[in-house]
Amino acid sequence: MRWLDPGAFGTLGVGGGFALGAKLVRPDAEVWIMYGDGSLGYSVAEFDTFTRHKCPVIAVVGNDACWTQIVREQEPMLGSRVGCDLAFCDYDTVARGYGGYGLKLCGEEGEDVLKTLQSAQKLCKEGQPVLVNCLIGRTNFRDGSISV
Repeated sequence: MRWLDPGAFGTLGVGGGFALGAKLVRPDAEVWIMYGDGSLGYSVAEFDTFTRHKCPVIAVVGNDACWTQIVREQEPMLGSRVGCDLAFCDYDTVARGYGGYGLKLCGEEGEDVLKTLQSAQKLCKEGQPVLVNCLIGRTNFRDGSISV
């Protein structure tokens, strides 16, 4: 396993470019991208690139419909969530629109997460870029941490 990390400053939205580079350098590797829904908005168009250039990667999106990293500091400091709450976007549909494959995990009872991820792996091995849109709830697990 290898890990590409943009470092302490985050550089929001670099995941698509990182995955493209990783797949081109190691074409036989299974490449995964881990996104938040906010950062995916900056590079979801790379699914067009993945499709056109036959670069099958797997993207997993933690979609909590919020700029959570921002609101974690904004709300206590300013008393407002303005500009931070988003809508749940059908990113799986967006990926299909760019010629990739989209899967969705909604957190419904009986939903088989492992089976969905294995389906993503199978599709990727067949040459398809895949996006798994995971609708998740909001948590306060990072309360007290500082964003740089």
